Amino acid sequence: MHLLQLLFRAGPGILLLVLCLQLGTNKAQEDTREVIKLNLTMSKTDNADEEVTAELKVKTELRECMVIKTYLQGSRPVDGPFTYQYTACLCKDHPRTFYWDFKVDRKYRAAVVHITEKEGICPDLSVVPSGQKDFYTIGHI
Repeated sequence: MHLLQLLFRAGPGILLLVLCLQLGTNKAQEDTREVIKLNLTMSKTDNADEEVTAELKVKTELRECMVIKTYLQGSRPVDGPFTYQYTACLCKDHPRTFYWDFKVDRKYRAAVVHITEKEGICPDLSVVPSGQKDFYTIGHI
């Protein structure tokens, strides 16, 4: 009862201040930055054994840079003269685009991005966010 009497004695300025602080606290707790955003596009073809190009655009909304490893994944390994893997530094102001050329063997191909702790890739300090480390998207040929 005594608490209610104090509350009713409080001036409108103090009540407004408490309300603003409460609203500001709730807004500050909503951190909805996406760690990784992926956009995979592939050229279309109907012929088997024809070469197609896959383009993967990777972005982040985090302020800190991070080291990512990206590669194509399928039910069968991709044949070619190299490993089809890229390791790069990803920063908010510098989105990355990766390209792969390969022969069609399936109608679906997944692009995987893995956040790693490799040193010497980013020019400045890189971070590894807590939580999910692997992200993927599926493209249709």
